[in-house]
Amino acid sequence: MVLTMNLSTFTAIHTALSVVALLSGVVVLIGLLRSQRCPLATLLYFVTAIATSVTGFGFPNKTFTPAETVGVISLVLLGIAVLARYSYAFAGSARWLYVLGVTLSLYLLFFVLVAQAFSKIAALSVLAPTQSEPPFAIAQGVLLVVSVAITVLAVCKFHPKIGYSAQRG
Repeated sequence: MVLTMNLSTFTAIHTALSVVALLSGVVVLIGLLRSQRCPLATLLYFVTAIATSVTGFGFPNKTFTPAETVGVISLVLLGIAVLARYSYAFAGSARWLYVLGVTLSLYLLFFVLVAQAFSKIAALSVLAPTQSEPPFAIAQGVLLVVSVAITVLAVCKFHPKIGYSAQRG
């Protein structure tokens, strides 16, 4: 619900949150690949990614949209990652659940970015006006393959030190 805010302001806030989530998510992803926790970037990613998904439900729609489905999935993944990070401090299976939650929720942000790019950028929109054409499918397919590869690599590489320091940072 947008309350008293006009739609263009609401969209600008949603977009700004998305950009910050994407950028901080990339920092967190690099940290995963280096087996670093990146506490500030992680917190920023969680806050902005959750806010992005939540604000996505504030757009006026008459039906439940595919974008809202992505939002629900993203919130579930982020919830798992937040619990794995802050409640379980990466212990046991929480380590790989954290990595999956972060990488898959980041993939969904990039998935939406690609869809929005094909929708809003004229040169891309001409290539795939209904987003069912091959250029759109190829772009999303490449994103998926790269995301799966990075996720597998991150699960293998992310092994933070568990213990007192993991509880604090």
